[in-house]
Amino acid sequence: MIINELINIFPYKFSKKEKIVYFLKGIKELTKFHKKKCKEYRKILNLFNSSKFNKSNLSDYPFLPTKIFKKFDLKSVSKNKITKKLVSSGTSDKNLSKIYLDKENANNQTRVLNKIMTTVIGNQRLPMLIIDQNPTIKIRSTFNARAAAIYGFSIFGKNHTYLLNNRGKIDYNLLNDFLKKFANQKFFIFGFTNMVFENLINNLSTNLIKSSFENGILLHGGGWKKLEKLKISSNLFKKKLFKKLKLNNIHNYYGLVEQTGSIFIECKKCEHLVTSIFSDILIRDEKFKLVKNGQKGLIQLLSLLPTSYPGHNVLTEDIGEIIGEDNCKCGLKGKYFLVHGRAKNSEIRGCSNI
Repeated sequence: MIINELINIFPYKFSKKEKIVYFLKGIKELTKFHKKKCKEYRKILNLFNSSKFNKSNLSDYPFLPTKIFKKFDLKSVSKNKITKKLVSSGTSDKNLSKIYLDKENANNQTRVLNKIMTTVIGNQRLPMLIIDQNPTIKIRSTFNARAAAIYGFSIFGKNHTYLLNNRGKIDYNLLNDFLKKFANQKFFIFGFTNMVFENLINNLSTNLIKSSFENGILLHGGGWKKLEKLKISSNLFKKKLFKKLKLNNIHNYYGLVEQTGSIFIECKKCEHLVTSIFSDILIRDEKFKLVKNGQKGLIQLLSLLPTSYPGHNVLTEDIGEIIGEDNCKCGLKGKYFLVHGRAKNSEIRGCSNI
């Protein structure tokens, strides 16, 4: 697979002209592979008459709606090779997306995530504060989106400390012990957006902490739906964190359980999400036609990572817009874009409410 040729390359290196050559090759390769290996995917492509697609246009390759992973078990490897099952988070065990990973796919996700994360926190594992409870995993091969994200990002940290106790309350003894040891050096903070808002902005008492958050690097994502109801924008979210905790190094990220590992990190300078060499984005209108940069529409995501299941080309229920490509102020190559929330009248994805 072409992913193996890219794994040691800086994730934001290639320009549009350079990227399209290998990316088209990779999507073509994955589409053919999954058509051969996944019976359900093959049936879907046959409905589309996939042989008619113009192989020179990325936008002409068939995509799957993310809802389909809730309705069908889509696998491109034999059952005995599955080592992990990821499920989207929700209040019911019914109607959840199910993603099946073999060892190779899981390893590639970790390797790519590592390449992307080094651009945020550097090459060293940092002391890590997790704005959550320690997730209890009864079946070690099955993870919901929330637990999968916590465990996935925890590989970039050390001295892992969970802010909340098993009753969901802030553990000030543990927090102060962590800050006493690490507040004077860089440390990594991870949490879902609404958990960060509730616990660091709303609930945390600065009178009960003895050290600063100033050297923290916060990565947060998901959970924006709850904040949108409170009219908390990304900018206001950051202002509140800085005002209360002097926390200034803040990065939002965007990603789906259907394409775990292919995350999009917000650059600090321009506050846009940026595609890496491993992923791409298209925007479509309500009739699924492509729209121009600067116009809003449904987000379509493409990734070179999914090999154990046909998740390489999916249409989400999220609304976004592409701002530009290769010329962002941050200097990173790739498309840069914004996410504006959920499409109206769409089925609510569980993990958006983590």
